[in-house]
Amino acid sequence: MIEKNSMVLTILLALSIGLTSCTDKPSNASVNVIDFSFQPGSITVAAGTTVVWTNDDSAPHTITADDGSFDSTTMNSGSKFEHAFPQTGTYSYHCAIHPSMTGKIIVVDTMQDPPIHRVALMPVADGLTAPMGFVSAGDERMFILDQIGLIRIMKPNGTVVDEPFLDIRDRIVQLSPRYDERGLLGLAFHPNFAEKGRLYVLYSAPLRSGAPEGWNCANRVSEFMVYEDNPDQVNMSSERILLEIDKPQMNHNGGSIVFGPDGYLYIPLGDGGGANDVGLGHAPDGNGQNTSTLLGKILRIDVDSQGDDMPYGIPADNPFLGKEGFLPEIWAYGFRNPWMITFDKGGDHGLYVSDAGQNMWEEVDLVVRGGNYGWNIREGAHCFDPGNPINSPDICEDNGSLGETLIDPIIEYGHDLGTVIVGGYIYRGKAITELEGNYIFADWSKDFTKGDGTLLVATPSSDGLWRWQELRIADTSSGRINSFIRSFGQDDEGEIYILTSNEMGPVNQTGRIFKIIPA
Repeated sequence: MIEKNSMVLTILLALSIGLTSCTDKPSNASVNVIDFSFQPGSITVAAGTTVVWTNDDSAPHTITADDGSFDSTTMNSGSKFEHAFPQTGTYSYHCAIHPSMTGKIIVVDTMQDPPIHRVALMPVADGLTAPMGFVSAGDERMFILDQIGLIRIMKPNGTVVDEPFLDIRDRIVQLSPRYDERGLLGLAFHPNFAEKGRLYVLYSAPLRSGAPEGWNCANRVSEFMVYEDNPDQVNMSSERILLEIDKPQMNHNGGSIVFGPDGYLYIPLGDGGGANDVGLGHAPDGNGQNTSTLLGKILRIDVDSQGDDMPYGIPADNPFLGKEGFLPEIWAYGFRNPWMITFDKGGDHGLYVSDAGQNMWEEVDLVVRGGNYGWNIREGAHCFDPGNPINSPDICEDNGSLGETLIDPIIEYGHDLGTVIVGGYIYRGKAITELEGNYIFADWSKDFTKGDGTLLVATPSSDGLWRWQELRIADTSSGRINSFIRSFGQDDEGEIYILTSNEMGPVNQTGRIFKIIPA
């Protein structure tokens, strides 16, 4: 079971959670034994920390390491047990009297705050409405996605071509100018685009004829082709629809499709919208956990082949191919609104997914084949109750309905920071060497009244949550963006771009793109 840290953890360390860092200063830490459970069930501490367990139950218990490295023997009510953890690693333990009681101590090398980083922003493009993507075609051109249904080309010299590369304004739903999560949301170029001339987009199409009554729209993934004699122009009559997924509500559309290093197309889809993953169009156990729907999932398909009655193929190593109760397109599940997904250009080419939270917690997941990331059993690394979403329950299941272990995020933060996470990239550029291997991401805005996004950076950790801090802007008086942060982009050199606008909705032309450069 997973516990609510803020109610049961008596940690004897000073918490330093905020814009500068979300890390703990090393000292001692405490775990309580309550109601036949260790509370909290898992904690991360610095090497050298002494953990103190207190038995607050009426029944006797033990603190017994799975590897035999420590054992309290029998602890009666009121007893304490201490153990120091000088070495890094993960130490699992249990109660020998009640083996269903388990816990975990994650020991990291240091919990000291990372150095404060500052960067500058170089304007790249402006006059946009609601920029949602800045994507490379692998040929020195960059492509700007605008939520209203336009894609424009930026030439290598920085010039933005006036005539749209693609225009699907007549194919998307009518957008609300005040606020909307629908529209043109994703673009991915075929890995062999130079030869094949094929590209893929995800957008919000009007609800299909025959769709369930009262539903809102359809997430459509389509293939287009450029003209053979004009690679700067899409043949709009070439659209081939690969997928259409009906959605009950306007929000939670996912969006940023991407080809993986394996050559397959990865597609993130939200849980259908609304709140709590319940209500019209949501399964009794929530769409995130229900494997008979594509909503609340990361999909993986083969665009270079076709299946029976499908305009695409299913890769032979998809985790649930042929498994009863699972749709074969599913690569991972348990998501609320996985808006931004990106593969690391370096390292082990991991798949990073920012999953927008609801009332309390935002998260980034490092997604693996077949993983279940918890929604709507969890929000971030915390328990979630659809009937009481403003409080994290003390206890919830740590396994899905099939007995699979729910996977915790690598990054999380609370709504004291902002409103919704905006995923980014692992930095693999050359310009800012101190950020190499760090994850650059953001929060959209502190509230819905005026754009006040927060640029963030997280330092990898081998165990437990990654440490994050605000990435300060050196050439602004406040050190902040002072706009809504909509998305990120990355060029072929690994440099990262931030996409902003001054409007909450897709209206006017305040959208801008900046390149993140050294301060």
